[in-house]
Amino acid sequence: MIRVAMLSFWHVHAKDYARMASQHPDTEIVAVWDEDARRGREKAGEFSVRFYEKLEELLANPEIDAVIVDTPTTAHRDVIIAAARAGKHVFTEKVVATTTKECKEILAAVEAAGVKLTVSLPRLYTGFTQSIMKAIHEGYLGTISTVRIRLAHNGALPTEKNPNGSLPSYFFDLKSCGGGALMDLGCHPMYLTRLFLGLPESVSASFGYITGREVEDSAAATLRYPSGALGIVEAGFVNSYSQFDIEVQGTEGSMKYSRTDDRVYIRSSKLSGEAAAEWQVAQELPASLPTPFEQWLSHIQNQTTASENIQLALDLTRLMEASTQSAQTGTAIYLRDLTE
Repeated sequence: MIRVAMLSFWHVHAKDYARMASQHPDTEIVAVWDEDARRGREKAGEFSVRFYEKLEELLANPEIDAVIVDTPTTAHRDVIIAAARAGKHVFTEKVVATTTKECKEILAAVEAAGVKLTVSLPRLYTGFTQSIMKAIHEGYLGTISTVRIRLAHNGALPTEKNPNGSLPSYFFDLKSCGGGALMDLGCHPMYLTRLFLGLPESVSASFGYITGREVEDSAAATLRYPSGALGIVEAGFVNSYSQFDIEVQGTEGSMKYSRTDDRVYIRSSKLSGEAAAEWQVAQELPASLPTPFEQWLSHIQNQTTASENIQLALDLTRLMEASTQSAQTGTAIYLRDLTE
C-alpha cells in the first residue's frame, strides 16, 4: 500500500486526483497539507486524515511514501524539491514550473533523490492520440505541414450559477498561476503539438483579455519548425461551449478529431481504392493507455522511470515560457535563447 499525502487543493483537478488515490486499491490518502489552512482542514476532514499546518512536518513523517502536488503553479519549485529531498515520490499537475530554469532544478532534485515523478499530461495516452501517432508513423499523412489544436471552455464567463465564472477567482491571479488560459488549458494542445511535430525552433504568441482579468482568458501560439511546418495552439476561457479539436495536415493526407463526436477521421492518398476518395472514420481506436496516475504507481512499484513523460513535461515548460515571453515582447522567441 502506497501512503499518499495531498499537498494542496488549489488546483481544480486536485479533487480528481484525491478521488483516484482514495479509490485505487494500492493507495490510501493519509495526510493533507494546504497553503490555505482553512481549505486544508476541510479537506482533511472529508478524508478523515490528519491536517498538517507545516509542510516540513508532513514531509518528515516516514510513514508517508508519496505526495500529490496541486499547489499554485508558482509554488511547484519549492514544494516539489522539498518533497523529493524528503524521499517522497511525486505526482503533480501540469505545468511543472513556469520557467525552464525552475523546471530543471525540480528534475535535478528528483533525480538526485531517486524518487519517482510523473506529470499529469492525460491526453498523451488517449486512443485518439495513439491513432494519430500510428498514422503519422506509418506514413499515411506524408510529411506533416500543419498541426492545429484548440481547447476552450467558458470558465471565465458569468452564468446564473457562477456570476464570476466557474473557475476559482485565484485562477486569474498572475502571482499564483504564472499565466491564464494558455498556461492552464493550452497545456494540452501544446504538449500534443510537441508530440506530433517535435520541438519547434521558435514560438510566437498573442494573448487576449476579453473579461479584463489579470491573466489572459484567450490565447494563440504559433510554433515554427526548421522544416517549414507550423503548429497552431489555441486556448480560451471565454467560449460558450466547450471545444477540443485536432487537425493534422500532411503532404499525403490529413486527420482530424473532435470531442463533439469523439471520432478520428482520416483522408489519405495512401489508402487504397474508394477509401482514398473521401474522409474515413477510424473505426477501431486503440485502447487508452494507463492514466498518468496509474503510470506513476507502476513506476513506484516497479522502480522504473517516466522518462518520456518527464521529457515532454520539460519541453512543455520551455514552450510555455517562450509563449509568455513572446506575448510580453511582441516578438518571436527562439527556444535556444531561453535561460536554462
